[in-house]
Amino acid sequence: MRLVKIILPKAWIQDRKRDYYYRKAQENGYRSRAAYKLLQALTKYHFIKRGDVVVDLGAAPGSWIQVAKRIVGRKGFVLGIDLKAIVSFPQEYVRITIDDMNDSEIVQRIFECLPREADVVISDVAPNISGVWDVDQARQIDLATISLKISLEILRPSGNFFVKVFEGDMLNGFITEVRKHFGFVKIVKPKASRPKSSELFILGTNFRFINEKNESP
Repeated sequence: MRLVKIILPKAWIQDRKRDYYYRKAQENGYRSRAAYKLLQALTKYHFIKRGDVVVDLGAAPGSWIQVAKRIVGRKGFVLGIDLKAIVSFPQEYVRITIDDMNDSEIVQRIFECLPREADVVISDVAPNISGVWDVDQARQIDLATISLKISLEILRPSGNFFVKVFEGDMLNGFITEVRKHFGFVKIVKPKASRPKSSELFILGTNFRFINEKNESP
């Protein structure tokens, strides 16, 4: 197989090196600057706690796993899921799987990995950016919706959900859907998100679990 060398523009490389959170991530051993997006949201809203079971969707390269595992500690558990390979962690309470969120059996396979129902689901999954804004936002909302559907299946009652979205016309509809299932819903824009980025995060806490099997017909 022929290897193709990708040459990045010098301006892009220089801009990245100047980025405060990129440099900070390297200094503190995080795998990407995205760690600070989760850290800043947690500092304000505290939706992951020691001993929690956390599922990280779209986990590559693993910076959110790094943040979550330090908070949950040995009595907790973190499962990272992505289509891409993730360098493993030595802690026995961290597990990584290569899997497709769109697979019809993904929920079953997640449960096979967990010690119990999840306390928190976090999702930083994103599409390949096309540059066509309407298309990119639709793809992101679709991924966020898939993350939400998985969360509704694996979260314990009163659990929490944190997911990436893009600003746009479809956002309000997604937020309305999240509000149907969580007692508190908040739009979060961490300082670590680039100012020019349309990236936002939706936080839902206090999952209102409904056992449809026990509902009256």
